Amino acid sequence: MNIEVLDCTLRDGGYCNDWDFGNDNIKYIVEKLTEAKVDIIELGFLSDKKVETDNNSIFRTINKIKEFIPKDKKNIKFMCMCNFGEVDFEKLEPSSETGIDGIRLAFHKKEWREALSVCPIIKEKGYALYVQPMVTMMYSDMELISLIEASNEIMPEAFYIVDSFGSVRREDMLRMYYLINHSLAKEIKIGFHSHNNMQLSYANSQRFAEIYDDRDKVIDSSVFGMGRGAGNLNTEIFVEYLNKCHEKDYVIYPLLQIIDNVLNKIYSEQYWGYSLPHYLSSKYNCHPNYATYLSNKNTLTIAAINEVLSRIPENERVNYNKKLIEEIYVNYQSDEYDDVEDLLTIKEQFEGKNVVILAPGSTLQKYENEVNAKIEELNAKTISVNFLPKHTKVDTVFISNKKRIEQFGKEFEKQSVCLIHTSNIHIKDIDNSYCVNYQSLRNDTIGVEDNATLMLLYLLIKVGVKHVHIAGLDGYYEYSSKNYYDSNMAMNSDRAFLETMNAGIKTELEKLSETINIEMITPSVLWKGKN
Repeated sequence: MNIEVLDCTLRDGGYCNDWDFGNDNIKYIVEKLTEAKVDIIELGFLSDKKVETDNNSIFRTINKIKEFIPKDKKNIKFMCMCNFGEVDFEKLEPSSETGIDGIRLAFHKKEWREALSVCPIIKEKGYALYVQPMVTMMYSDMELISLIEASNEIMPEAFYIVDSFGSVRREDMLRMYYLINHSLAKEIKIGFHSHNNMQLSYANSQRFAEIYDDRDKVIDSSVFGMGRGAGNLNTEIFVEYLNKCHEKDYVIYPLLQIIDNVLNKIYSEQYWGYSLPHYLSSKYNCHPNYATYLSNKNTLTIAAINEVLSRIPENERVNYNKKLIEEIYVNYQSDEYDDVEDLLTIKEQFEGKNVVILAPGSTLQKYENEVNAKIEELNAKTISVNFLPKHTKVDTVFISNKKRIEQFGKEFEKQSVCLIHTSNIHIKDIDNSYCVNYQSLRNDTIGVEDNATLMLLYLLIKVGVKHVHIAGLDGYYEYSSKNYYDSNMAMNSDRAFLETMNAGIKTELEKLSETINIEMITPSVLWKGKN
């Protein structure tokens, strides 16, 4: 029995940074993985369907990959992955001309027969073929045996157990292994690719390695566990285990250099690793992008995310459907409420008054004196958004976020402030509170459909307010601690989503300013006023 490690940092890790490693970093990572004596290096995705740039690890042509392969391979295999349907293998250059040793072909359950039909072409061109049935646990025993028998006719170099959603427990992995081992031709290696949603990658991979039989094995990992959502098995940790327990001679230090010199910066901008939302996506055996979508909303408690994920139909869980999860999310939030009387009362409170909105950005604290002076100068009614500032007068709190009512609800009660809440928030036995329909305050701009400050602006327009001053609507920065008045409010969101939010709020403010006059008291990257 031989155990090989396949490092997929440049491929699976690319989900974290949109594969934008930069050519110099790709070469550096390959150089250090080579020094570490990792058995197989996966250089990225090969795809006719994706846009190729000069600096990422998605390649439209296999010739582009060649420049990253060292002249001296040191007995290391170099591979790439293809998603079925994204490459015309008939046009693929032979392995002897590319320096690429192998291709991993990934496919969904519904397309496995079509996927296997192109495998002989890959082999004929001299590439080692690795068969990757994504979400392997979705196959019944009989379906898996059918796939194995068809694979035996092709004779790939490896056949994988793919734990796409990090939902495979030890007993699941062992059941699949023994079923595969019994039916798979003995010359074919069995591979294991895991995700860490339930913190089981390391334990499962150790157990996989400790199945002592004559079968050669391949185990996937990535440096620093870099990968979508909860990430992958850590290369540096797993090869150290193999050194100690399986008499391997991997070199650890070059892997630490990759972390120190390349990955730490990416990690600081785009977190990957264990999170409760991704644990829940694993619990429901659904695509991690569902959890990412709900988590990025920053409006739901973990219990609410659990409830929303449970509403995804089983036949829609494997493939991410953005339109579907948006519909489920909106339906979950949209409790109907007859808010006519509440709106009339709110109108009486604010119509004809100067209004200052206190958003929870960090400038509210930095410019506290200026904000308080402006409130006094205007003799303004103040509305804070989802929180209570410590040293600024608040007349009313507007709340649309389940997480914030759970976080600050008792404080709102203690301060006896007036509450205006959207109908997705259930408040019991709190005097001086008013409810408005959640759905009526949403907008259609991607990323900020139910942003609380925008919802409040829509509400104020509804009740006849013509002019508002805003403090603390700063915009979102990469580092969450800079984004909030109170560091306890900080929430993790990836850089791309924060950029989407900034662009969306700018768009909405521009549109709203046609109806309501908006002035900023504190600096903001989102609004400079009308030209």
